[in-house]
Amino acid sequence: MNPFESIGQEEIVIAMAGLSALVMTIAVWSALVVRDPSQRRMKEMVDRRLQLKEGIMVTPRRRQKLQATTMMRQVVDRLKLLRTAQADKLARRLAQAGWRSKDAVVRFLFAKLALPFVFGGVALFVLYVLELYNLDSIQKMLVVLGLTIFGTYAPEIYVKNTIQKRWAVIRKALPDALDLMVICAEAGLSLDATMQRVSDELAGASPELSEEFGLTAAELSFLPDRTTALGNLKERVDLPAMRGLVNSLVQSERYGTPLAQSLRVLAAESRNERVMKAEEKAARLPAMLTVPMIIFILPPLFIVLIGPAGLDIADALGRMG
Repeated sequence: MNPFESIGQEEIVIAMAGLSALVMTIAVWSALVVRDPSQRRMKEMVDRRLQLKEGIMVTPRRRQKLQATTMMRQVVDRLKLLRTAQADKLARRLAQAGWRSKDAVVRFLFAKLALPFVFGGVALFVLYVLELYNLDSIQKMLVVLGLTIFGTYAPEIYVKNTIQKRWAVIRKALPDALDLMVICAEAGLSLDATMQRVSDELAGASPELSEEFGLTAAELSFLPDRTTALGNLKERVDLPAMRGLVNSLVQSERYGTPLAQSLRVLAAESRNERVMKAEEKAARLPAMLTVPMIIFILPPLFIVLIGPAGLDIADALGRMG
């Protein structure tokens, strides 16, 4: 006797309904579960704090041994690019983009050195060897020269765009961070404890600002001059709101002024600035929608309104002819 012959349609429907309910429950559960990246971010902050402490306590000979001997570093060291006056400025620029290691400077210098040859070589190979495009000699030379120049400025353009995106995210999250700092200051926490607490709370909402505050808290805990740590924060995030925050913190450290009151004023100003920027974008919206509306909405509207009348006129003229 076949065991499947005793299974009726009702059992099959019940089994399918149960399976559907199970799949729906798993889907809803997966959608509602929020994967908080705060643990990974906190681990990175702890590692960063240990790296900073090791960078201060390690001897120069030990620091030289810790430097990686990669191919890019060998090329950069052989050309002595790290010894130029622009190396420190470049390191600060990369720190604004979130890349603070010495290897980031080496990679940037190597990319700036190699990309012109890469883009120019690819253009020469495509135009002169493969001859994929039918261009005259002058046009080929202009294309090769243009790609070589683009390869020269490509790393700087990428770093600039990264900095702007990072600062935009920090600018949006700064009012909430100031509110949290007001609460921590009124609770009696110290400045480095306040920074660390705000960094922990913002780890999921704004990892960029959380990283900056966590790094500042680490520097405040072991740098001899606390003003230097605050100045480093202002250099990494060169925004008007951040400069006002750092100036208030420096004034509070130097003269003992009430920190909670100044932070409350800064938080109100930052929230007002965020609201004004949102209103500005909303005010620009009608002007920005004018051209798409003319291109995509008005032609179908004219077709719907005038089309039937045009067809009737064409039929009438056809019958008259």
